[in-house]
Amino acid sequence: MSCKRRTLRSEGIDKHIWLELLQLTAEYKAVNLGEGFPDFPLPSFVQEALFNAINGGSHMHQYTRGHGHLPLVKILAKFFGRILGRDIHPMEDILVTMGAYQAIFCAVQALVYEDDEVIILEPAYHCYESMTVMAGGKPVHVPLKPRKVTGPTLSSADWEFSCEELTSKFNSHTKVIIINNPSNPLGKVFQREELQMIADLCIKHDVICISDEVYECLTYDGAQHIKIATFPGMWERTVTIGTAGKSFCVTGWKVGWAIGPRHILDHMQKIHHNSIQHCPTPTQEAVAVCFQREYDTSGTEESYFTQQLMLLQAKRLRLTECLRSIGLQPFVPDGGYFIVTDISTLKVDLNDPSTKDEPYDYRFVKWLIKEKGLSTIPVSAFCTPEHRADFQNYIRICFMKDDSTLKSAEDILRKLKEEKIQDTDSV
Repeated sequence: MSCKRRTLRSEGIDKHIWLELLQLTAEYKAVNLGEGFPDFPLPSFVQEALFNAINGGSHMHQYTRGHGHLPLVKILAKFFGRILGRDIHPMEDILVTMGAYQAIFCAVQALVYEDDEVIILEPAYHCYESMTVMAGGKPVHVPLKPRKVTGPTLSSADWEFSCEELTSKFNSHTKVIIINNPSNPLGKVFQREELQMIADLCIKHDVICISDEVYECLTYDGAQHIKIATFPGMWERTVTIGTAGKSFCVTGWKVGWAIGPRHILDHMQKIHHNSIQHCPTPTQEAVAVCFQREYDTSGTEESYFTQQLMLLQAKRLRLTECLRSIGLQPFVPDGGYFIVTDISTLKVDLNDPSTKDEPYDYRFVKWLIKEKGLSTIPVSAFCTPEHRADFQNYIRICFMKDDSTLKSAEDILRKLKEEKIQDTDSV
């Protein structure tokens, strides 16, 4: 058997630029506003939950139920059943996975067959496309475009899909649509009208929706997160993805879940069982305790989700004001961890012949790491090659960071602006 034959499933999946950027960030000891994780201490109740789980007896260090630790699936069923307004069966409608990443993988592997088409709204998390290709499917992309690109109050809500273009992508080969709400990198929280249109198309064409909702508890300024699974006719065709990594700031725990109808979850559970079988017991136990606390305190000042939201709104505002102060035009996110900003006003000359084939934002973020010591992510990395030119003037910046990290980043950005002014004055 030839090497080409043996590696067929990975053909067409390129090495992602994130690996290179992470290496550069470490090499140059850059301030890291690229990766989406907090660098400040965990809440004490989260740490205590894991400590107690680890010390909870020998059974906490052995196998647990393969499709989800029983205390965890029970509280997830209660917690999200209240939000969805329906009874969730903890044993049949929930699958606990190794983070949201594996939940998406199980969903795509279970649902997508050779030559099935999967609609992806972009910019989108890179794994949506690669997982579709690995399953033998065909990614079909619909770009979000800003209705305005200048102004004092740009918002993630300004990014919209064309109704006509989205409708045109649905056909008899369409099997799945993947949406990310709130979205990464834009922070867009989809409006009810947008979700209704997607729902109507899914029902009309008998398409399944994978709804990646890992940032659902992080919406700002009154933006309302609406689950597409709550729309009439959508529960039976929606897989909703979540993760404790984003909910409780524990990205290293890798505890995620999928919630949906049993006729879909049954297939996902088979993929899960025959790949990793089950997830670590102690972290599932700890997440169950955290969710029970949140269930009991929801709607009160003791709610961790409420407290975290207030903390992040302040960090979002701080970084937004810094970006505006140096002449950039950020799109203020309605949800999530990230701010997308236009960098074209900086007019950094990056016409190195050796990198001419790379999008401008790729070159910019590498320059920013190497020359200024600040790590960010190019937004065109979330796009297919045919759409990258439309996004190459944007970078993604994470504000889910300690105040000292944000201060270091602000100092770098303001110094960069001063240097640009000096360069202009010297001309």
